Amino acid sequence: MKYILSAAAASALMAGTAFAGNNSSPNWTGFYAGGELGYANVEIGTPFGSINSDGVIGGLIAGYDYDLGDLVIGAGIDYDWSDIELVPGVDVDSIWRAKLRGGYKVGNGLLYATTGYTEIEASVGGFTGSEDGYFVGVGYDYMASDNMSLGGEVLYHDYDVTGGSLEATTVQIRAAYRF
Repeated sequence: MKYILSAAAASALMAGTAFAGNNSSPNWTGFYAGGELGYANVEIGTPFGSINSDGVIGGLIAGYDYDLGDLVIGAGIDYDWSDIELVPGVDVDSIWRAKLRGGYKVGNGLLYATTGYTEIEASVGGFTGSEDGYFVGVGYDYMASDNMSLGGEVLYHDYDVTGGSLEATTVQIRAAYRF
């Protein structure tokens, strides 16, 4: 997983260098809504070992950004459904996040860091439960037109679990309509 994070960071830095010479940049102020699709890896640690599983994740995004010149700050929410079976009968159903982000404009793009609250919901047989925690990550959004942004995001999640650990890493592409 650390290779995915390293590759994402290197890609973001290269993208920032490529656009650094462009002095005209779009205004990021406003609301946005859209969708995201990608990959998630979930690991549960217990005193007896660990369970690791991965799969497809995707959902809806919404938020608000405020352009401060070269810097952009914002807040948003994400809700993702997943198709991840940890062990037979134990499934990760969804992950949602309340996030803050701040970044630097590079040409038509925004290179940013993000953090916030997250909750993961899983089902065991007919019962559903959830755990809450925090996440941190990086992303890059590109303003493809006046009202459309495309981007990608890598997030590390850590959940509060008694007697063990629950971690998830997500890598997703995003598209948003900007109002």
